[in-house]
Amino acid sequence: MASADEEIAQGEQALGRLDYEAAFKHFDKALKEDAGNALAYFGKAEAALGVPKIEADEILALYKKALELDKENPQYLDAIASFCMDLGRFNEAEEHYNRAAQQDEDNAPYYWSEFAIGYARKAPLVMEQFLDDKTRDMIRGKALTYALRALAIEKDDAKRVL
Repeated sequence: MASADEEIAQGEQALGRLDYEAAFKHFDKALKEDAGNALAYFGKAEAALGVPKIEADEILALYKKALELDKENPQYLDAIASFCMDLGRFNEAEEHYNRAAQQDEDNAPYYWSEFAIGYARKAPLVMEQFLDDKTRDMIRGKALTYALRALAIEKDDAKRVL
């Protein structure tokens, strides 16, 4: 029987080949060998993204378990933030992007810009039934705030430059 590390390696290889079902099985086997392995939970979540029968709540639970086991990992925080963004769970996405920026200060602008662009593009679609001028301005304001943060530009400086 393969060790958890061997199963993880095989799962990562399967992910590299875009064989999500095989990757999912390898990460699942790794978790049977080592139920406390954050990388196995993360890999299983990543593989699950390509397995249509797996529900979003299950994928989210896998990401959250990986994060519970390795709270400091900015890659996990970024992945769960992106997934929350795709689900329209913008407050959770914002929280996770900010935590990733805090853990990985050198790449903080990347996380903030990812939130800014994702929020500006996806929030109007998710909030379409409530989309009036006030809501549209709220979305743009929040997205712009994060874009400016990513660029390290204060609002007054942005106004002056524009």
